[in-house]
Amino acid sequence: MSLLVDVRHRLGSFSLEVSFESLQGLTAVFGASGCGKTSLVNVIAGLLKPDHARIKVGDTTLIDTEAGINLSPPRRRIGYVFQDARLFPHMTVESNLAYGEWFTPRAERYAARGKIVELLGIGHLLKRRPRDLSGGEKQRVAIGRALLASPRLLLMDEPLASLDAARKAEIMPYLERLRDELRIPIVYVSHSVAEVMRLANDVAVLSQGRLAAFGPAADIAQRLDLVPEDDRDEGGAIIDMTVATHDTTFDLTRLTSAAGDIYVPGRIGPEGTPARVRIRARDVILALEEPQKISALNILRGTVAEISQAGQASVNVRLDCGGAAVVARITRHSAHALGLAPGTRAFAVVKAVSVSGPSPDSALTRG
Repeated sequence: MSLLVDVRHRLGSFSLEVSFESLQGLTAVFGASGCGKTSLVNVIAGLLKPDHARIKVGDTTLIDTEAGINLSPPRRRIGYVFQDARLFPHMTVESNLAYGEWFTPRAERYAARGKIVELLGIGHLLKRRPRDLSGGEKQRVAIGRALLASPRLLLMDEPLASLDAARKAEIMPYLERLRDELRIPIVYVSHSVAEVMRLANDVAVLSQGRLAAFGPAADIAQRLDLVPEDDRDEGGAIIDMTVATHDTTFDLTRLTSAAGDIYVPGRIGPEGTPARVRIRARDVILALEEPQKISALNILRGTVAEISQAGQASVNVRLDCGGAAVVARITRHSAHALGLAPGTRAFAVVKAVSVSGPSPDSALTRG
């Protein structure tokens, strides 16, 4: 289901101007703090009245200021998940979930409670109260409550921001499953490069209230100039792959795509399972000849497509590897010494332990 967003609004000296259309899946709204991300989702949710807006989910218009249409928040049927779970402390998990269903007329409900409980892996938590849940469990329950309202659209405003690294790792596979199995658009707000590149189908990059870029996550990942300077080392490329085989002797999974094969630690789902990997530019070494007898397991053959300045001493080199892009950040000295230029054939070398991807041995991905 498509999502159309066209918003113009002024808040004091701050001006918000954002327009994009996403055809399906999870759209990440990404940018540094203060760029307008939360203001944008509040306009979508109907919590902020804009100067001008046209927002559609599929064939349903939520707001069109020129046509005089402005559905109230309840009539928009939007599920909203905040940074903190905001569960009712005096109610059990089961009662919190039931509260989500209460607002939607029975005839309009499409979300089956059993399916949502299974999807989020919270069946064993139903009789507990929020005080007895971990941060990740609370967020999964909050997502379930939002989904049980049978929303047209799910908004998630930095849902992992308050969690530590362990809890983020716990909940990430469930977010991937929501992206892949839900049939409603998801708008996911984040300032984390790692989250966005792992989850998003499309990415809307905001800068000072303006849309700096919009497009598929694989394309945006290559634009290291769009990444905030503090997170520049997290930029690189993402490749959608498929689980090929498992090596039980060395506990490795071989993933395959048109770009070539990549090995990652652990068992990542059954054979044939889709898997997205992120390769950071800082983790890629380039060679003009295929390396022999080295410890790095991943060697991808490609052709230099573009070289761009990355600083006084470094450049970003984008390789076309069978139609997929891999980006390497190397020194200008190395680029000169190798004689790199568009059209040069080269090999990208990446250690298996440097590849970011689906969580190994997850309850959701275990074969």
